[in-house]
Amino acid sequence: MLLGWVKSPGYPTGYLPHASLNWSRCAAKGHTLSIQLMHLDLEDSQHCDNDAVKVFSNGNLILVLCGKKGFEELQSSVNPLLLSSPGGCLSLTFQSDYSNTKRHTGFRGFYTDQDFDECADDPNNGCTQFCHNYIGGYYCSCRHGYQLARDKHTCTVSCGEDLSGLTTGVVSSPSWPTSYAENANCQYTLSVEATLQLELHFSQDFDVEQSPDGQCIDSLTIETLSGTLEPLCGRTPPPSPFLTHSHHVQLRFTSDGYGTNKGFTLHFRTTDKVCLAAVTSHSSVTPPQAEYRRGETVTVTCDLGYVANTQGTQTLSSQYVTTCQNTGEWTPKYICEPVNCGLPDIPEKGIVQLVGSENPYTQYKDQIQFTCSSKYYTLEGDATYTCSASGEWVSGGGNMQMPKCIEVCGKPEKHSASAGRILGGKDAKMGEIPWHLLIKEPSRGGASLISDRWAVTAAHVVEGVEESSLRLYGGLVDGRTAHTSSNAVAMDSERIIIHPHYIKGAVEPTNFDNDIALIRLSSRVNLGPNILPICLPEVNRGMVENEQGTVSGWGATEMRGLSAILKYAHIGVYSLAQCEDTPHTPKSNKRMIFSDNMFCAGAEGKDSCRRDSGGPFVSPMLSEGNEPYYLSGIVSWGPPCRERQYKGYYTKVENYLGWIKETIDSIEQS
Repeated sequence: MLLGWVKSPGYPTGYLPHASLNWSRCAAKGHTLSIQLMHLDLEDSQHCDNDAVKVFSNGNLILVLCGKKGFEELQSSVNPLLLSSPGGCLSLTFQSDYSNTKRHTGFRGFYTDQDFDECADDPNNGCTQFCHNYIGGYYCSCRHGYQLARDKHTCTVSCGEDLSGLTTGVVSSPSWPTSYAENANCQYTLSVEATLQLELHFSQDFDVEQSPDGQCIDSLTIETLSGTLEPLCGRTPPPSPFLTHSHHVQLRFTSDGYGTNKGFTLHFRTTDKVCLAAVTSHSSVTPPQAEYRRGETVTVTCDLGYVANTQGTQTLSSQYVTTCQNTGEWTPKYICEPVNCGLPDIPEKGIVQLVGSENPYTQYKDQIQFTCSSKYYTLEGDATYTCSASGEWVSGGGNMQMPKCIEVCGKPEKHSASAGRILGGKDAKMGEIPWHLLIKEPSRGGASLISDRWAVTAAHVVEGVEESSLRLYGGLVDGRTAHTSSNAVAMDSERIIIHPHYIKGAVEPTNFDNDIALIRLSSRVNLGPNILPICLPEVNRGMVENEQGTVSGWGATEMRGLSAILKYAHIGVYSLAQCEDTPHTPKSNKRMIFSDNMFCAGAEGKDSCRRDSGGPFVSPMLSEGNEPYYLSGIVSWGPPCRERQYKGYYTKVENYLGWIKETIDSIEQS
């Protein structure tokens, strides 16, 4: 239905209490629906709480009516509001309450569906030039010389032209020299032989719309094979001649829908191509000129920290010679790329991080920082390195040697402050002597851990033992639990290196000189609070008479049996005269040989004893706050414990520091 009446129940005789009406209609596309109320007579009440007519547009309440209004008032103030949006819906509800003081006639209105004139009534119809209305819709059209864009609303000027092949000509904005058209989108193509370049000569009469803050509202853009130049606008033309350095140019001119600016005109022609001084980025050329002609050569020098990349592979050379071609290109043309130092050698137990970046960049001026992966290691060397121009990682101090993660030595996490009295020894607690290792077979003895891969012992303890058959135990104090305790760490030997000048055995049973051997473990030890290395002593430190140290071991005690628990005792170094007064051998009654590679130590009631061989004598004496501790001696030999001389002889470790370092380095590097 395009039209009809809507009225209250019982109209015109009057509506009853509890009367109601629900009415709704929708307009067709491009149409609107309106209601013209001719009569309104309802019970009046505050806020129309009793009887009321409510009108909705697309579900939204637009008007509430009650009381009595004359026709002229309805026409002037009510009916203009009762209009739907184009293609929208109107709905009306009427409701009366339970009683009326007098009978009211109700209401009556006439609804119509009518065409909506978008051209006259919709300022946002989008037509930039002409708008034409028809029943149910509208369309846009353009003046002569314009065409309708794809949006069917905007009128644009079609002003593109392909001028390829022409070596001279003129390009102007549309309608030049009068004001250019609005909504212009012009594209001019200029293309000549590859050995030529296009040269643009702009007229001084240049006028392209620009905002007060210098932004281009309309613009002329120049696109070449090497890129797009900044848009041109305002009243200042580009410098003439404008060298494009390209044989292919596109000119694009665009304007908005407003303005009366004049535009531009230019004359184009061609010249021979030249080569520019910028051969490649991050470089300079010799000899320096603004441009070069065909056949001229230059030497390209990459900036510091950059090298020439030839055929995808870096060369050590930072220079190359190139020649200008008639196409305006340099041949050969290599890119200067930053030097790449590559990933550095990461030390064992080490971590390397790139400073200020999560990406694995290892190029010139990038920085890396080394740290160690555990608190049981410390960094030896510089921490921060920079990728240098030479392609090497260099520290701030000029060091190119990568740092190392060195085991923290001689610093037990648990300390022994007891002066307890091995012979006269005291039971060690877990972690108090974490470097002491137990050898149970083939002969009971001890060893000291000096790194996470090496241990040191007395040569006579491992004499005749096959290199790969020795097993050592660490991280324990009760030797009986070596095979069963979860805390005990079992270590197998890979190499046993006895000092080459050790001659003990059947050859010379009175001589324990050079009684020292190194043990390379088959794998690295996971260091922890109960298993840590002892430090090697300093060079030329010397042993001072009465100097106090601590000896430890699982050997014989004053009870004459082997100890199940690791024991330790604090003893002092004896004088040279006391040490030279050596005991006799039990069988041959020959005196034992004392050399400068030994020292002796003991104390009243305290000494190392049988099966303590190979164990450590550390100094200073174990006590709170004296760390780090150093391996000053290795339990070597002495008079029988039953004689109660309390004098043990020890291999002086400081005399073998060179041999230890050279031996370890040669094996690790092989």
